[in-house]
Amino acid sequence: MLIPNSTSMVDDGYFDSSPLRNDGPSTHATSTFIVANRLPVEWQAVSGWRPSPGGLVSALEPALKNLNAVWVGWRGSPAPEDSRGPRPTRPPRTDNIAIIEIPMTKREVVDFYDGVCNTAFWPLYHEVGIAPVFCDEEFEVYRRINQRFADCVARSAPAGAPVWVHDYQLQLVPALLRETRPDLRIGFFLHVPFPSPEEFETLPWNENVLDGLLGADLIGFQTASSAERFMAVACLHASVRREGNSLLVSEPTGTRRVTVGVFPIGPDSERFSSLAASPAAQESAARIRADFDAPELILLGVDRLDYTKGIDVRIRAVADLLKSDEFKGRDIQFIQVAMPSRSDLTAYQHLRATVEETLLSANAELAALGLRPIHYVYEAVPTEEVVALYVAADIMLVTSLADGMNLVSKEFVACRQAGDGGLVLSRTTGAAAQLHDAWLVEPGDVADLTRGMGEAIRAEVDETRGRMERLRQAVFTADARHWAEAFLARLNKAR
Repeated sequence: MLIPNSTSMVDDGYFDSSPLRNDGPSTHATSTFIVANRLPVEWQAVSGWRPSPGGLVSALEPALKNLNAVWVGWRGSPAPEDSRGPRPTRPPRTDNIAIIEIPMTKREVVDFYDGVCNTAFWPLYHEVGIAPVFCDEEFEVYRRINQRFADCVARSAPAGAPVWVHDYQLQLVPALLRETRPDLRIGFFLHVPFPSPEEFETLPWNENVLDGLLGADLIGFQTASSAERFMAVACLHASVRREGNSLLVSEPTGTRRVTVGVFPIGPDSERFSSLAASPAAQESAARIRADFDAPELILLGVDRLDYTKGIDVRIRAVADLLKSDEFKGRDIQFIQVAMPSRSDLTAYQHLRATVEETLLSANAELAALGLRPIHYVYEAVPTEEVVALYVAADIMLVTSLADGMNLVSKEFVACRQAGDGGLVLSRTTGAAAQLHDAWLVEPGDVADLTRGMGEAIRAEVDETRGRMERLRQAVFTADARHWAEAFLARLNKAR
């Protein structure tokens, strides 16, 4: 459990052209294929197989419980460069989900995932933090990996099967798959924001990516703004015209319809609510408050350490709030959890240094005034402990500079069974389009962050409870199961 003064830091086969498989006795005859960069399980040399981290797995698993599903993805660790090494342990089947593994060598991981995915697509699509870096050699590896995924599905999927491809790592797969398997119903969902047409134009491979996405029957986005940006980009293509919420693509064989939809992702709300109500979570939450000497209020931030999250700006804003004449007499504790992410990349190493320098400066100022220091935790925190923090906190701070959705904001709401607590939420998260009753703020504006936090702290009990009641209704209405079922239902009707 997280306690004051915690200083621990934890960072987040053979190879051939054929993917490793562990699909058990299933013939895949009625299967839904999930195609994502990562499998729902990952391999660690020390600990073996364990559940994969991240919002996609937690969002999809509850929706797949009633389906016969096949999940195609990478194990999260590289395969040997050639066939001389031992064959890696096969991934386990998870409940009703069969596994087909796509191998990648260490060199491919560096060029594909660490390279073009996270130094080109990630910064370009979020439009904050750092400038994207474009490397044609890395994009050729990206193309090769996308082809490997497409070939695997083409060999494995039965006639007419629904195939759901996920996120910016696999944007070429829809078109590559359509080339050999036009019978399949192909859906694509982008979890991150789609960039403005002006930004997308700077991508050297924008035509390749656009053609790749237009291979789908259905393309889904988190928000209406991302969907509209994509439609605007697509309509610049000579062979594409818009008809309502569809794109009509002219091809040698005729005109093909591509449906574009908005499907905001949610958490497994019932699971988080049940975890929050458990005796273990309640006891842990009480222990957290006791470990911090029972402060009047706890403010909480929980993020991956990523430049899109605005953690350094948030720290400055909280420090200004705590030093202000109105609040420096209040007993307020701020806890910031920063989970390691992409820590091998130089940009993330610089970000960590920036955040920790900001923290040291802020805590020095607070100490000079005899105020509580900001408590910072840089480590991977299990879900159960995150839930305990959600329960222990009074106000959640989600102030990302850019986010496709942000599930942390919705998880916090799902955990507030007593109907109390406040959510301060960035206007530039996808979640803001649904969670109107949060205190909405401009994330890059320190003054506006302090305003929003101050309003949340000053709010009367009736206002706080009214807001939380409406937030919970939104979160439980549009949860993970609703998101997945809505997308798959639309995919079945997309043709």
